[in-house]
Amino acid sequence: MIGTSERDRRLTVPITNERLAQHAFLHGMYRDGYYPDAVVDRGRDILLRLCERIEAERPSDLAALYALTAVATEEFNVLQEAFEAAGSEIETVARELIADDFAAIADAYGFSDADIEALIAVRDW
Repeated sequence: MIGTSERDRRLTVPITNERLAQHAFLHGMYRDGYYPDAVVDRGRDILLRLCERIEAERPSDLAALYALTAVATEEFNVLQEAFEAAGSEIETVARELIADDFAAIADAYGFSDADIEALIAVRDW
């Protein structure tokens, strides 16, 4: 797997959604040297935790899903500082890649009607 970190090996709850268990989160960021892998790993971990929360809490509607994605988006807001400290940033390409993975997560858990902008509504990047 691209960008496998020590943290991945310590995940206690494996993702049961087969589609997402095989998904290469933030793949485009790993392929671009502008984004440091160690920071992208942290972003991937945010997305994996979001999957874990969705599987544990099983949101019944879009409002419940959006509440979970808001927490993950806030984590990306904080992570933005780590990108900047590493000489990078969450700019247009990264925003689209992150948003696409949020949409892939929503779709894989049965929320194909989720609005991408609503999934990341609290973003400041």
